[in-house]
Amino acid sequence: MPYHLTILTGASRGMGLAMARQLLRPGHLLLAISRHANTDLAAQAQASGAQLEQWQQDLAQGEAAAERLRSWLGAQPRGEVQSAALINNAGVIPPVAPLSASAPADLARALRVGLEAPLLLCAAFLGATADWGVPRKVLNISSGLGRRAMASQSAYCAAKAGMDHFTRCLALDEALQPHGAKVCSLAPGVIDTDMQLQLRGTDPAAFPDAQSFARLKTAGQLTSTDDAAARVLAWLQRPDFGTHPVADVREA
Repeated sequence: MPYHLTILTGASRGMGLAMARQLLRPGHLLLAISRHANTDLAAQAQASGAQLEQWQQDLAQGEAAAERLRSWLGAQPRGEVQSAALINNAGVIPPVAPLSASAPADLARALRVGLEAPLLLCAAFLGATADWGVPRKVLNISSGLGRRAMASQSAYCAAKAGMDHFTRCLALDEALQPHGAKVCSLAPGVIDTDMQLQLRGTDPAAFPDAQSFARLKTAGQLTSTDDAAARVLAWLQRPDFGTHPVADVREA
């Protein structure tokens, strides 16, 4: 039976989980990739009749994840997929500290999950689906911090800035293909997630912007994960998706 395919990383919590829940609908197959499976998500899929596959995959091992995805895509029944989308949502914020006080392992993991894995998964997805002859999209979840420097956030800012720029390059690549994919690196706004909790709870001596993040929460300026997910998925469905390879939902 024909279906629409979406691959989503970081689907077990936060905005990723909210997106996964909204993607579980008839006629769609969701491949959710996270370090941990989510039992509630599986129950929702069963109740709704949606197709769900969950992989427990550490995206710090990006090469293994990409090889697994390429193989899985190659096994999909040809002619049944009506459209295919990859949403790179997973990211890691290391302990908040100046670069000079950061542990090498924390920095390496943040860059592997936040930059290396999305780049490798994009390569696997686009390579494996190049001859499918169906609409394809890549949505990379970026951040305003990829476009604005912040103290004690070197690794996270670098990962998101790198994501923005490789998406620009990817858009140029795909524009040269007969049936190239539409791609976008999208900042989703300021969302009430565990990352926000971590940032506003950090000692201001180590993170000068801690009070700014605390004020966002106090002033009710954080978007809920459900609302943020809905805005991001609506962006994915825009007829002009990919016109701008780097975008922000707040600029719609």
